[in-house]
This record gives sequence, C-alpha cells and structure tokens, in this order.
Amino acid sequence: MSLSQEPAFSYLKNYFVCGFTDITNQGYVGTSGRHERQGQATATTNGAGPHNIQMFMLASDGTVLHCLPGYWDPRDLAKEMQFAYQLNKVYADTTLRRSEKEQLFKQMQMKHIEQHPPQMVKRSHMQGFDQQYEAHYKLNTSDAILDAALVKQGMAATGHPPGEAFKTCDVLMHERMAKRPFVAFSRFDVERFSDYGKPHYDKNEDQIDAYSGREVRDHHDAPTIGDASQGRRMTQEHQAANDGQSHSTQWGEPSSSSANGGWGGNQTSPTATGWGASSRAANTTWGNNTTMAATKAKKQQQSSNVNTNWNKKTR
Repeated sequence: MSLSQEPAFSYLKNYFVCGFTDITNQGYVGTSGRHERQGQATATTNGAGPHNIQMFMLASDGTVLHCLPGYWDPRDLAKEMQFAYQLNKVYADTTLRRSEKEQLFKQMQMKHIEQHPPQMVKRSHMQGFDQQYEAHYKLNTSDAILDAALVKQGMAATGHPPGEAFKTCDVLMHERMAKRPFVAFSRFDVERFSDYGKPHYDKNEDQIDAYSGREVRDHHDAPTIGDASQGRRMTQEHQAANDGQSHSTQWGEPSSSSANGGWGGNQTSPTATGWGASSRAANTTWGNNTTMAATKAKKQQQSSNVNTNWNKKTR
C-alpha cells in the first residue's frame, strides 16, 4: 500500500523503473495471510514482515544501492529513495576507487540513521510479537537486541521483553546495509539481511471492518501464502543458534559463501528477463511475498549525469 501513496508514488514514477520478483518458493520466505487485490489494506510499522517482502533500489547494472525489508511508510520510503539516489552518485563516480566507494557507502549508511526524524523512528519500532520471537529464539545471536540482560529481566518478570531493549528497524536496516557495500543483486544474501522477527506475519486486513477497525470475521482459517514448513525450519534453526548448536555467524552478517546464501539461488537469472520485466506468476498478486526491484532513473539506463539533481526530472 505504501508504493501507491504519496510521496512514494511520485518518486517511483519519476525516478525509478520498477519491477518485481515472486519469491514465494524461496527457502527464506515466511508465511503470511493472503491479501487479495480487492481486499482492504492497512498501515503497520516500518520493517514489519521482513520475510515476506524486500524493496530493493538498484543501480542500472543491478548493483544494490539500498534495500528495505518489510513494509515502510510512504513518507519514510521516500526519504530512503532520496538516500539511494545519493548512493548512486557515489557508485557512478569515476574519480573514486572501489575501496573509496565502499568506505563512503558504509559511512553514509550509518550517518543516515542520525538524519531520521523522530516521527520516522517512532514508526520504526519493532512489533511486540517480533520482539518476543527474537527474545525467545535468538537472545544470544540477534543483532536486533540492544540489551540482552534487560530482555532477560523483562521475560522473567512479565514474560514480555521491554521495547527499549531492541533497536528500531530503521537502525537495524542501515546497520545491516553498511555491511553490504555495493553488492550485486545476484549475490545479495537476502536470507540473513531480512532475518528478524517471526517467520509468520499477518495483519488480518481482510477480516477487519474498514470503518470501525474491528474484526468482523474469524481469521483462524483464513487463507495463507507461503510454505509453513519453511517457517518451522527457520524457528528450529534460530533455536539451535540460540542454544549454541550451530550458526556461529551472527544473524544479519553476510555469509562468506555465496553458494547457499546468495540471492540468486533457485530463481531465474535476471539476464533472462531483463530488469523490470513483468514476468508475473499466474497465482501471485502484488504484495504477497513479492520483492520489488527498482532502478534509479527514468528509462535511460543511467548515464548518471552529475548535473542532474533529485528534484529535476531526467529526460
């Protein structure tokens, strides 16, 4: 729903070439309630549902400039689009060495956290059930937890971890991106990047009355999308990691091997269809377990004219 609202919609229309990839059968995908196109949409917090959708912003050659996991408010999404534009200028700068570009990328990602307005930070608090999942299954491994001791105290006292013991999703997103400077889309380790919170996410939009906001239909038997067995697998792996049985690499860190963790596993190569090609799966509706891949400018394959600024439409 954020993609069709201002100011995000105009930014997408004027400065991006948009496309999507159906990720329903990818091994890292969780499950969610099936939200039909005619169903109503509802807002949630930034970063909610990270296993179900990731919004990529790419350079013209398919290099990842930025990626936002889960839902993002259109105002905050627009702010991150502007940031991706700045990153693209660095990537396209022929006067910089690759090492200099990567260092600037890392610095800019971390610096951008300080530029987030208080309203954006407030909209980026991790959902309570996601905090609960991190505390229960990934207490010792999650980079989303700021204070593990505080989490333990809260769980012992009330059964619920205190929200202040967790990073907000806007901070978590930039910290994880800072560890992935200008990675090719085909090698982006989306499983680790988007790994926080419950593997199942559902706002039950289609069971809620649009005017009263009250639940009008039982949602327990509502249709879902995704493979529930994958969600169980993720939970088991998280528990094993928390018990120290496996996964010595901290969650959110890039994998040293691209053979199993890379984005390109079990999917059609982007060169087969071209960036932004509409190869929609027959049973897929927009918004259900879909990744949006976007390039930075109007259909001119990005010659990256240094005189072009964000507020001026490129012809």
